[in-house]
Amino acid sequence: MTKDTSTQEDQTKAKERRARGEFVRGASGFRHVIGDADFPPEPGRYHLFVALNCPWCHRVTLARNVLGLQDSITMDVAFPNRTTENDPEGPNMWEFAPERIATLTGKPLPECTAETGTGNSLRLPEVPRYAMYSGCVLDQIIWQMQRSGLLTATARLVAQGETVGTTTSAGTPAALELQRFGHFNGAITRNGSALGNVVSADITYANNLDRIETIRSDGRIDGADPSIAALTGSIEVRFADQTLVTQAINGDACELEFAYVLPSGESFIFTIHAVYLPLPRIEISGPQGVQATFDWQAARDSTVGRMCTATLINDVEAY
Repeated sequence: MTKDTSTQEDQTKAKERRARGEFVRGASGFRHVIGDADFPPEPGRYHLFVALNCPWCHRVTLARNVLGLQDSITMDVAFPNRTTENDPEGPNMWEFAPERIATLTGKPLPECTAETGTGNSLRLPEVPRYAMYSGCVLDQIIWQMQRSGLLTATARLVAQGETVGTTTSAGTPAALELQRFGHFNGAITRNGSALGNVVSADITYANNLDRIETIRSDGRIDGADPSIAALTGSIEVRFADQTLVTQAINGDACELEFAYVLPSGESFIFTIHAVYLPLPRIEISGPQGVQATFDWQAARDSTVGRMCTATLINDVEAY
């Protein structure tokens, strides 16, 4: 395989730059390529769903043709317009309808095809997939602290294997009553004192699991071994004082606490006991003032015997 040399567009102050009218391409959500362990390059294994009014789909179809993969990777072409309110299945769905009449030409589009990838016909959102994953362990959890909105986190799991069925095995999902933390309920303290002038922060805890891949008749992995856990993140502040810069220069550790407290008494407090700061990246962007970004890393604290402590207080008796 050719080495992937692609890079992500700089996401620094992406929201503010978009507000000023600049086009900032978002970070890719795809983290695998054909040739990875989970995605071997095998004929007949992959199927493309494309719409020719999408420039990214154009790139994919061009690459497929240039590489001569038409017989190895099958493809369906959707009609370039989505369904309307008058459609019996509902609006805003991609439709694979070679007989549909194009508004500009008054004729069907010869490049459009039926949907053959799943055999469920026509509309891609109607394609269900019922997969049960066994032996799941948490590999990584990521969340951000911002000025507004609800607190959300991304959890990445490693599963021993999956079983795909034709119907759901989980039954009808029950209603889940959640009491959500909001970013406006959050605060950051450093060594017990409130840390001011914070613009944003993110936290990543990773177990760095190693998958145990052996030859098995069921195709599953044997499990996942924990390696050295890592706790990292970044914190962006308006440059109003020398507190964090002085710590970075001196090479000292501090304790950071990320806390969310609801007026009704529920709370989630994540304490990182030994945080080390590198010299910051300082951006001078004009009238908004100077901001500094610290990409911090945590270490095991010898006194408490761990890197972090997570404390959740609510009215749930057991899980």
